[in-house]
Amino acid sequence: MKIAVTGRQGQVVQSLLERAEARPDMEVVALGRPELDLLKPDTIRSAIAAVQPDIVVSAAAYTAVDQAEDEPETAFAVNSAGAGHVAAAAADLGVPVIHLSTDYVFDGKKAEPYTEDDRPAPQGVYGASKLAGEEAVTAANPHHLILRTAWVYSPFGKNFVKTILGLAAERDELTIVADQWGNPTSALDIADGILHVATRLREDSDFDAWGINHLAGTGETNWAGFARHILATNSHYGGASATVKDIATSDFPTKANRPANSRLATGKLARGFGWTAPKWERSTEVVVARLVSANEKGTENA
Repeated sequence: MKIAVTGRQGQVVQSLLERAEARPDMEVVALGRPELDLLKPDTIRSAIAAVQPDIVVSAAAYTAVDQAEDEPETAFAVNSAGAGHVAAAAADLGVPVIHLSTDYVFDGKKAEPYTEDDRPAPQGVYGASKLAGEEAVTAANPHHLILRTAWVYSPFGKNFVKTILGLAAERDELTIVADQWGNPTSALDIADGILHVATRLREDSDFDAWGINHLAGTGETNWAGFARHILATNSHYGGASATVKDIATSDFPTKANRPANSRLATGKLARGFGWTAPKWERSTEVVVARLVSANEKGTENA
């Protein structure tokens, strides 16, 4: 099975490439600039068509949450129009598209985890552009699966886990927001979930449960709790540790508002595809262990 994924350096793309190496039945082809540029629609169709994939994964996105407040046109061009063009290119080839979206489509005011049936209400440009992308994908390709995820980290790129480990090497105490809750999600697990879903789509010619699903780590915590587990794991493997001091969101103002509740209910994905992400604590331990090992070996990525 050949999968074309948009982007080259993103955490999910790198994780997909790695996970596919262990699957002889899977080939993942990463498509990025200049061959495929979401700001240049004329490059999208030709790049995807050249691969002749069995399925397209729409992973590339504008993800600078605060910067999006100053660059709304670019955010919407990439996350909405660009995503729509990717889905349309897949439709032209007669293949499904799996599109990655975000918890930021919600306002975070709900007391319980969000389900796929909850009404989106993004608070900022990034979330609004991603919601518009969901709508564009839905309109462009009837054979679509939109996977919303949250709090993504991995051995690759820039993410919260790497930031905490870097700060722990420099400071004895870290101040971390404790009133925002969510599901830390390893991009390695996202990749596993995507490959599982893709296999189901290949094997089930009568599949008709298209639409939105939530894919996130099992269990919940706040950012401070996430940081504490990262640091405890790092210390276990011989790395630096630090004390974590809880602070409120109001103590750490940002240009874009963050949802206080980013928790995503994942029961629909479990029921429909028989797949559930591992507990977030275990997945975090796997990534931290790899990063510690990579640091000892002097390599950039684990």
